[in-house]
Amino acid sequence: QVQLVESGGGLVQPGGSLTLSCVSSRKIFTIPNMGWYRQVPGKQRELVATITNLRVTNYTDSVKGRFSISRDNAKNTVYLQMSSLKPEDTAVYFCNAKTYNYDYWGQGTQVTVSA
Repeated sequence: QVQLVESGGGLVQPGGSLTLSCVSSRKIFTIPNMGWYRQVPGKQRELVATITNLRVTNYTDSVKGRFSISRDNAKNTVYLQMSSLKPEDTAVYFCNAKTYNYDYWGQGTQVTVSA
């Protein structure tokens, strides 16, 4: 199994920046695709960004130009750099790892954007 632990969430003002981290118990170079998703009450969990083992990235339209996903294989960590944050970015952010047989999820970290 794969254990994922997110950190870095918190309260930030609109226009501010925040970086989330996801540490994997498994060496992430063995995981073909990892990403970040977010969810708010009453809405479906949505994809934020993904990154492949070849560092090909994909972003949902609402965060393009503001968020950046990256991975550090040596540290078994995936990051999500968030800038120009908006109140609508407020959500619980989940780290995801896709293997051949299973999807693994972290416990989530709360991001609140408010003045």
